[in-house]
Amino acid sequence: MIKIPYLTALTTHFSYGLLFAFGHLRDFFRKIFDWWRTNNLQGYAPICLDFEDFYTRRLYLRAQDCFGRPISSAPDAWFDVVERYSNDNNKTLKRTEKRTRCLNLGSYNYLGFAASDEYCTPRAIDSLKKFSTSTCSSRVDGGTITVHTELEECVANYVGKPAAIVFGMGYVTNSAILPVLIGKGGLIISDSLNHNSIVNGARGSGATIRVFQHNTPSHLEKVLREQIAEGQPRTHRPWKKIIVVVEGFYSMEGEICPLPEIVAVCKKYKAYVYLDEAHSIGAVGKTGRGVCELLGVDTADVDIMMGTFTKSFGSCGGYIAGSKELIQYLKYTCPAHLYATSISPAAAQQIISAIKVILGEDGSSRGAQKLARIRENSNFFRSELQKMGFEVLGDNDSPIMPIMLYNPAKIPAFSRECLKQNVAVVTLTFPATPLLLARARICISASHTREDLIKALEVISQIGDLVGIKYFPAEPKRQQHEKEMIKLE
Repeated sequence: MIKIPYLTALTTHFSYGLLFAFGHLRDFFRKIFDWWRTNNLQGYAPICLDFEDFYTRRLYLRAQDCFGRPISSAPDAWFDVVERYSNDNNKTLKRTEKRTRCLNLGSYNYLGFAASDEYCTPRAIDSLKKFSTSTCSSRVDGGTITVHTELEECVANYVGKPAAIVFGMGYVTNSAILPVLIGKGGLIISDSLNHNSIVNGARGSGATIRVFQHNTPSHLEKVLREQIAEGQPRTHRPWKKIIVVVEGFYSMEGEICPLPEIVAVCKKYKAYVYLDEAHSIGAVGKTGRGVCELLGVDTADVDIMMGTFTKSFGSCGGYIAGSKELIQYLKYTCPAHLYATSISPAAAQQIISAIKVILGEDGSSRGAQKLARIRENSNFFRSELQKMGFEVLGDNDSPIMPIMLYNPAKIPAFSRECLKQNVAVVTLTFPATPLLLARARICISASHTREDLIKALEVISQIGDLVGIKYFPAEPKRQQHEKEMIKLE
């Protein structure tokens, strides 16, 4: 639970109040002027009603240049950001031919596999030459090739489950699987901060949905007890099945799920555990096997394991791992398997190669070095930010570090000033976060050097003072020789 300082909450409410007031005032005068203009709708209703796109027109467009910045290189530790300009007060942005080399603090390239790799890239190219870019078919038609079968076996062995099924898109893995697993008469109990793909999947299932407080096993137990006692709405019959859905890492908070406690509660009340490891698989644990390995949870206690290949493996798509019976059932019933084009062969080969590097099967220790580096980089960067006085969310070992901004004026200010100093950051606001809880999300990579991180810290500290987002007192500055020792490391 994020507790906003009183003064910060007051100024944030006031800022949004001004924006909404002036926005509605401008809309009022626009309606008056539009009254005299010719109506070109010819009987059609407006496709975008004033209220529905009010936030986009009056708030988002003011800072549109801070979002969706195009890049023109691989998302490595440093990348090229395409410069843009606007001639109509940010309503439209036009690209230029200019490129700015920036330190990348926004991509999910946790282990550095998104850039060219000495082991993965040649094998992905060979797969591209052999199988082309796409199978142009679904898995049940002509879209299953040897690489897909190898990938599913590789993923199942890697996460410690009997079988796995892979999909071409991570978001669809959640949104398409949940409606297949459960339907009317079932109960989904979801963490309050679960990803939108889980929310949409749960809504599409037709099951009853209940929410428990974020990362609070005691509240989960209370919700389970109450729902089991009450049963289904109106009929009060027992639930057909109960699934508890949690994430390994929460991407907007950088927090780790208390999985051992969650599993214990689910075992007690005979509920299935659905674990989304989109951000944790490959990034944490001694061998990169996610939160189960990190927290010492037996994978046999997690009924459905979901993950994506877009973060630690430098590819695309997602997977579901579980029992052989579960995976066989999904292959017969899941729309994403039956109707969607299978994952690109080159992308599948990239994942296989990345897993082999992580496990040391490429004949080197680069995988272990990457895992050690991402952990060291993450903990160093988080510690330094906190010492500077920033309000940083998340837990140790998490490569995701949200820095709280709160005030709407500070969102574009922080992002633009960082870009001026060649540091690319991602800022997040509504609807990705609650309206009052805007933040900048820093993503650390194993490809970042200590010099990269020190440069980023210097820039962020300077801009933090300028923008006024150091909400806590900073620790006294270290002695000069201690700083030199850090830089030498």
